[in-house]
Amino acid sequence: MEKLIKGTTAYKIFSKDVKSSRLSHAYLLHLADRANLRNALKGFAAGFFPAELSARIKNESFTDFAVYPKEGGKISVEGVSAIIAESALRPVEGDKKLFVITDFDTASALVQNKLLKTLEEPPADVYFLLGAVTLATVLDTVKSRVKLLEIPPFSEREIFAALQRQGENPLNARAAADCGGILGEAQAMVSGGWYQSVRGAAEEICGAVKISQIAPAVKKYGDTKYKEQLLAEMQNVYFSRLKNGGEGGLSEHALIFALERLPRAFADLKFNAFFQGLLYDFMLEVIEENDKWQKLQA
Repeated sequence: MEKLIKGTTAYKIFSKDVKSSRLSHAYLLHLADRANLRNALKGFAAGFFPAELSARIKNESFTDFAVYPKEGGKISVEGVSAIIAESALRPVEGDKKLFVITDFDTASALVQNKLLKTLEEPPADVYFLLGAVTLATVLDTVKSRVKLLEIPPFSEREIFAALQRQGENPLNARAAADCGGILGEAQAMVSGGWYQSVRGAAEEICGAVKISQIAPAVKKYGDTKYKEQLLAEMQNVYFSRLKNGGEGGLSEHALIFALERLPRAFADLKFNAFFQGLLYDFMLEVIEENDKWQKLQA
């Protein structure tokens, strides 16, 4: 991840601010990769301090640097109170302090509001680096007080190279192609046995062209614990088939319809929709759209 991060425009902007001593009081790093967000933030933090401190930054053992919340936790009002209290103290080992808050997009409005004044007017030599997977849940009042650093999805070539550095695997190429530019997704694909089964399920579902095929597919895959991954892999399959000229039995029109319809399926899933019903409705709409288009073309 470190090599990927250092090649981004966001990192170059941040590094330039550090070197020119024109740091903003607070930055917000937008990276759509929950699995790697914490490490990405520490990669930025390593560029904030002298190079000899890199190991201590990585291990979170440097006195003038802190990451909130603890691994696996969620930032709370109490956590923000601790940050505010700690920020009032002078740096111990150097001349500046950096507070990192990861998964800030999961923080409640109460938590975000409590931090506003400190973000806008922090004590001297105190800086903040927030990390978010999505900007949708970050308050506008927070966004107006930070400098935004955005890291877009990586290229297939970059993801493949990163996977190869971690270890050669026959799945690396496919994972790089199917992960949507998100390293964490690719890593999950090659490290877990779930990917093969989810990919197979996605191909079967996306290959359905008759209404009679819907119920068996829903019965077979409707109880999967990899619901979000299945939808994501269906998106990849549809896109791949569209790119290859409409292979797989569905017309190009139906494939485009499916790709445009999937965001609503993701949104419904986020709001705890019944997955079997969600999957059934989606497949039905795609097949009906395909049938309608074929009749028009006849």
